[in-house]
Amino acid sequence: MQRLYDFLRRHPTGVDTFWAVVLFGLGVVSLREVPSHHGALVPGLAVSAVLCVVVALRRCFPEPMLLLALATGLAQLVLDIETTVADFAMLVITYTVAAIGARWSSRLALAASFGAAALAQLRWPDQQASALGQVAVVVFQTVPFALAWVLGDSMRTRRAYFAQLEERAARLEKEREAQAKVAVAAERARIARELHDVVAHNVSVMVVQADGAAYVLDVAPDQARKALETISSTGRQALAEMRRLLGVLRTGEHQESGEYVPQPDVGQIDDLVEQCRDAGLPVDFRIEGTPRPLPSGVELTAYRIVQEALTNTRKHGGPNAGASVRLVYFDDGLGLLVEDDGKGAPHELYEEGGSDGQGHGLIGMRERVGMVGGTLDAGPRPGGGFRISVLLPLKPAH
Repeated sequence: MQRLYDFLRRHPTGVDTFWAVVLFGLGVVSLREVPSHHGALVPGLAVSAVLCVVVALRRCFPEPMLLLALATGLAQLVLDIETTVADFAMLVITYTVAAIGARWSSRLALAASFGAAALAQLRWPDQQASALGQVAVVVFQTVPFALAWVLGDSMRTRRAYFAQLEERAARLEKEREAQAKVAVAAERARIARELHDVVAHNVSVMVVQADGAAYVLDVAPDQARKALETISSTGRQALAEMRRLLGVLRTGEHQESGEYVPQPDVGQIDDLVEQCRDAGLPVDFRIEGTPRPLPSGVELTAYRIVQEALTNTRKHGGPNAGASVRLVYFDDGLGLLVEDDGKGAPHELYEEGGSDGQGHGLIGMRERVGMVGGTLDAGPRPGGGFRISVLLPLKPAH
């Protein structure tokens, strides 16, 4: 049955043609029963044939078939061909144009529906019925036309409603895809910042320690051994953080808890400072205000900014540079001030975000601070060196 139903839906004109043939057969039978004084048989057959063509082609050419049906009806009035079963095509075409035809054809069909019964009653009145009875007949014959038009117009409204729902669903699907792409891009940018911070900081520490170990390898083996231990611990820490970041990229895999490390926070800045001191960079670290728990995003941002700032000091400050880190707890925010007394970073690294692939550290700082609604000011100090000042609010940005 389902195959038959699908076949009929794929061939609507064939279905209409079948019913047109059935209607023509019924029309011929009805014409044979009509008395001869109501019209000749041949014109009646011609009218029935035309109306059946209207039924067969109604979905292919709804507006032309409506006009053809109206012209046929007028011909019936003029030629005195009384209504037969084939006039059922008038109901069918009225429904069709109301459902799928142009608006003008739908209105024309509605107007014709209200006038057809009255014209037929005037042309072929029932001599035995009273005036009130004839009015009742007109009303009774008008109701099917009105119902056909209302049903067709309801189908038009329903189809338009479903088309609107489909369009809205398609639009929402596109919006979800766009939002997913934005989310993926944001996540990639976040992971890129994390990788940059992890690699830049830890590798710079390892390079400094490796250079120092090579320099004192022959004259101070103990210092060289200590430098190698620092390189080893720093490398393990870098690998642990990179495993955590790569775990974000994996889907459907459950990693053992030992392979991950917690997100860095403000409490680990002290360890970060000690690591820089072990690498040969003097750092003065102070905390002002009353320490208290902070949002995880603010804690991670503060840690990464200090990490990147001290990394830049080692890279650009020169061999005798020193740094200071101030962590200030305000009532409604967290302040960071990282300064060094070195020669400072090149001008292009803090203007316009960098050039020739450089300056990604400061770009990452600004992105991190912007994500939590904070402000960042970076540039050379008046007395020499470099200065980074950050204010991170404790309320989420809107």
